[in-house]
Amino acid sequence: MVDTVTGCMIIIGNEILSGRTQDTNLAYLSKELNELGVKMVEARVIPDIEETIIATVNECRQKFDYVFTTGGIGPTHDDITADCIAAAFDTELEMHPEAVAIIKQREALPEVMESRLRMARIPIGGTLIENTLNGPPGFQMENVFVMAGVPLVMQAMVGTFDEERIKGALPVRSRSIGANLGESQVAAKLREIQDEHPDVDLGSYPYYRKDVYGTNLVMRGTDEAELNVMLEKVRQMIIDFGAEPIVD
Repeated sequence: MVDTVTGCMIIIGNEILSGRTQDTNLAYLSKELNELGVKMVEARVIPDIEETIIATVNECRQKFDYVFTTGGIGPTHDDITADCIAAAFDTELEMHPEAVAIIKQREALPEVMESRLRMARIPIGGTLIENTLNGPPGFQMENVFVMAGVPLVMQAMVGTFDEERIKGALPVRSRSIGANLGESQVAAKLREIQDEHPDVDLGSYPYYRKDVYGTNLVMRGTDEAELNVMLEKVRQMIIDFGAEPIVD
């Protein structure tokens, strides 16, 4: 059995915590990482406070194989993520020549360019994460990936990740099936099936549709053959309870 490669996302921003902005990056990143064999096992939302960012990054980079931050690498005074990452790694920021060249490709008034060039400040020892929209890049420090919070830009950065940069395990696959059966009806049998297949996660998710209670059953694992065996057992369980399996 291949060991799990773990990921953690740190979402940085007062605007997320206030409810003013709704995060969509977590779902996107989790799906993309899964294809690279990295399982997102934790996500944290933290404010734009230097001490909090530094402490969270240092804790998570020790605890997880990979850490991904979003938010706080823009051109304004309150974009402090790069400064905090440098502090977390006990290094300084420098003007990265490649990042400077990328930013200067777009002409701007001197005061505007000065603000934009804040996004070329990269911790010493960091490597760039390409922004395929031809905008300012993100950067990587060891196992920490620092990206923009704007979804379109974050997605452009994530799109450059490959197996050379991220060493994952096998991607997780899933099977799902539903039935108009309550969770309490199937709980004991589900536990029995789960015990027979400890390497596959079997989850139940209730729903209420058209005056009918039901349960969606989702199986997740890396072994396609074992997934199919469990799926057949769950399908037969539904039939044994007198219900019709509902396949998406």
